[in-house]
Amino acid sequence: MNKPIMMLLAAAAIAVGAGVYINAPGSNAAPAAKTADKGHGDKGHGDKGHAEEGVVRMPDSKVAAAGIEILTAAPGTLRNSIILNGILQPNQEALVQVTPRFPGVVREIRKRIGDTVEKGELLAKIESNQSLTVYEMRAPISGTVIDRQISLGEYASEQKPAFIVADISTVWVDLSVYRRDLPRVRIGDTVQIDVGDGGAPIEAQLSYVSPVGSSDTQSALVRAVVANEGMRLRTGLFVSARLVLSAKQVPIAVKGTALQTVENRNVVFVRNGERFEAREVEIGERDFENVEIVFGLMDGDRYAAKNSFVVKAELGKSEAAHDH
Repeated sequence: MNKPIMMLLAAAAIAVGAGVYINAPGSNAAPAAKTADKGHGDKGHGDKGHAEEGVVRMPDSKVAAAGIEILTAAPGTLRNSIILNGILQPNQEALVQVTPRFPGVVREIRKRIGDTVEKGELLAKIESNQSLTVYEMRAPISGTVIDRQISLGEYASEQKPAFIVADISTVWVDLSVYRRDLPRVRIGDTVQIDVGDGGAPIEAQLSYVSPVGSSDTQSALVRAVVANEGMRLRTGLFVSARLVLSAKQVPIAVKGTALQTVENRNVVFVRNGERFEAREVEIGERDFENVEIVFGLMDGDRYAAKNSFVVKAELGKSEAAHDH
């Protein structure tokens, strides 16, 4: 065999060992494409142990145990607002101070603070100093005894109320507004009152804005009259309220607690079956509770609202396991 043919055959043998087939002159071997190593360039394909990228599988039982709230993306209202502090007061237009007609000694007391009374019901009996006869004090209105200033056997004066009876089916919510915010406040504005008992806020409208301010606090009083359903509102207690200055309707809104950051991207975890998908979103305006979603969600998408950080943590653990 001559030297050129021997060199050509040696080169062909080396190429075959590298997985490449070269047709030598006179050879009948068919050319073949180079085969890529299986698994390279196809991340996770064919590997059942790898999670889908950006997806967390969580059964409903685990979602419930983690306290994850599932809500539906929908049109919403964004509100520009300020926080006010205030106090619950008796409705002074439904309150009566019951004063003795004549001074004398208290001989009998029928009612105490907290008692409910009907109009005309007996409150106390007093022996007049002038005639030494006993006369009766009766409730002028139906309501609740919220104060009592007499005791059995003591002297009762016509100069001081013996009882205060109030209809507490409604109460005043008196709020303080600082001078910088006063130009934006109007009668009829909506307030959302947080009673501080863990219940839902109460929505009402301002019915009074004081024309004068306080020199001590540099603020002015505004008031809402609120129905006291279930006797939930107890006069004398402090409350806070959110005064809504403006409202804007948006096509899609979600709770602010739904937003999470994954790899410097804003995401919302969308629920599909027993999976959460990290959906990248573009956000618009926001208020104290809701966020406008400009792009990334559709009306009707179900998403993790409360405790969405739990889903983010599960995603992190899943991806860490995938990397290993």
